[in-house]
Amino acid sequence: MAWKNQQQFIDALEKAGELVRITTYVNPHLEIAEITDRISKSGNGGKALLFENTGYDFPVLMNAYGSEKRMCMALGVENLDDVAKEIENLFKLLSAPKEGILDKLKLLPKLGQFASWMPKVKSGRGECQEVVMIEPDITKLPVITCWPKDGGPFLTLPIIHTKDPNTNSRNVGMYRMQVFGPTLTGMHWHKHKVSAKHFVEYKKLNKRMPVAVALGGDPVYAYSATAPLPENVDEYMLAGFLRKKKVELVKCISQPEVEVPADADFIIEGYVEPDEELIWEGPFGDHTGYYSLPDWYPRFHITAITHKKDAVYPATIVGIPPQEDAWLGKATERIFLAPIKMTMVPEIVDMDMPVEGVFHNLVITKIKKDYAGQGQKVMNAMWGAGQMMFNKILVMADEGVTIQDYEALARYVFKNLNPATDIYFSTGPMDVLDHSCSKLGFGGKMCIDGTAKQEEEMDDSYEFQSHQRREGLAISESLIKEKFSEVHTVNTLLCKKEIPCLIISVQKNRVGHIKELHEKLCALEEMESVKMILYVEHTVDANDLTTALWRFCNNLDPKRDNFLCKRPAHNSQLTTRNLYFACMGFDGTRKTKEFDNFQRDWPNIIVADDETIKSVDNKWSELRIGAFLPSPSLKFKDQMYGEEAVVS
Repeated sequence: MAWKNQQQFIDALEKAGELVRITTYVNPHLEIAEITDRISKSGNGGKALLFENTGYDFPVLMNAYGSEKRMCMALGVENLDDVAKEIENLFKLLSAPKEGILDKLKLLPKLGQFASWMPKVKSGRGECQEVVMIEPDITKLPVITCWPKDGGPFLTLPIIHTKDPNTNSRNVGMYRMQVFGPTLTGMHWHKHKVSAKHFVEYKKLNKRMPVAVALGGDPVYAYSATAPLPENVDEYMLAGFLRKKKVELVKCISQPEVEVPADADFIIEGYVEPDEELIWEGPFGDHTGYYSLPDWYPRFHITAITHKKDAVYPATIVGIPPQEDAWLGKATERIFLAPIKMTMVPEIVDMDMPVEGVFHNLVITKIKKDYAGQGQKVMNAMWGAGQMMFNKILVMADEGVTIQDYEALARYVFKNLNPATDIYFSTGPMDVLDHSCSKLGFGGKMCIDGTAKQEEEMDDSYEFQSHQRREGLAISESLIKEKFSEVHTVNTLLCKKEIPCLIISVQKNRVGHIKELHEKLCALEEMESVKMILYVEHTVDANDLTTALWRFCNNLDPKRDNFLCKRPAHNSQLTTRNLYFACMGFDGTRKTKEFDNFQRDWPNIIVADDETIKSVDNKWSELRIGAFLPSPSLKFKDQMYGEEAVVS
């Protein structure tokens, strides 16, 4: 369904018991973010929050997309898979043979629907232009500062509109915007993004680039701006399809080349000069759970700000998962499964992006496997498919398991895995927010092929003992800690669940330390029931699986940080063949110049400061949002590396 505007969506959330109004004064500088972080991690995403007393003329809406139910409400569906099924049915209808006139006539109603979803530019002004600021000043909006080491306040849900100067094709994207003054922000578009490509074309023409930013309106706009669409597909076509009604656009007042949604709450108009000096933007507490380091980005000059009467300022926070953005990612995972399956990789049955993998870092794919090498075929296809090019760890399974059951999935994958032959490494483009890469935006990838192997894919020179068969030689935390003083904690629980993987937290103190430790561990006969060891920082509790996996996925460059240990199996003398044991180690610790020759700055994890935590603690009872919730940041205070780690 189409929401008339953001206010109608807010009313629906409140009616459904999904929104809490907060009338107590809350400061947009850090306090709003701290309260939202507590609520979003309180179970099932908590509630949406409407902060009505911010010291500004406008309330602030937070966590509006922060649960499966609210994400479905935003998109007007009962279930996120409903959209994928509709897209799949469309593909089947359009691709089916059209042998007779009746077959072709069946398409007409659907083609008529397509036309009704196309965006339309209407004359005159829109609801978004009911009020025009005489002197535009973005500091009059309650732009939030999320985290204590952020470079300043940031717009975190801006829907940014640009056009290609040669083709006039529109792009709608979402990139954070740091506020530097009343009429100046940064424009944080990465080199891989379409808006950045538009900017390159304007620079070639030495022409000023008009840009417009929308805030609010139908919640489907914000989702569409984040969707991984092909460059030539207008995001408002997707929005029209999702809302089953065309998006009405109006021309901007000071930048009439750009059109924006008529029902938006705010419109910020301006331009970027092609030859102007860039601005030092950041740091920013990002969706990885780490600060993204400062860098040079274009300046956005504001020429006009308009808004509807009774406008509500929408915002979000990102940081240590889970956060609201996990549900935007989950919607993309479900919605874009059908196009990937129908157009590029027909073997794909299902896909899952665990929260701990923060989108690109970890993707699980389930395929229908019919022949040897099919896993590698899918791997290469996925790494060449749009934003999947940023994927770092790809786990492949087949129809023998449900991939959303992570414990069953891990058992199945490890049962089918030979660590010496079934893990594939590559290099390619990476998200510029990935701090583990030795070079910005370029690093290692791996695919773990956990599909059932056909005869051609198997190597019978390897022997892997089951945990049960080697019970007398079971690996234990006490054994490892007794032999290796640098080891702090060892997670052996996975092995006890027939998942032959250890997670070890270790205090690295020399060059080549993790590789050396891995080789010594693998020399132990007890290790022959283990296929993989994940090494994490000593400040991480290896038994806290969620945190350990989040830290591991962020800190790993798979191609650079892997150590395969292969040696004769201890019982190989009992056979007529030479049997080998193999165990793969991955270094998911922090990388430094001293021990790893790592030349880039390493960012810090994101936590609230003590003053903000105390302030929110003191006013919690006044907020009337339920039982007291301690700050999630308290858990991670001892995992920070030091203040110097967040600056370049």
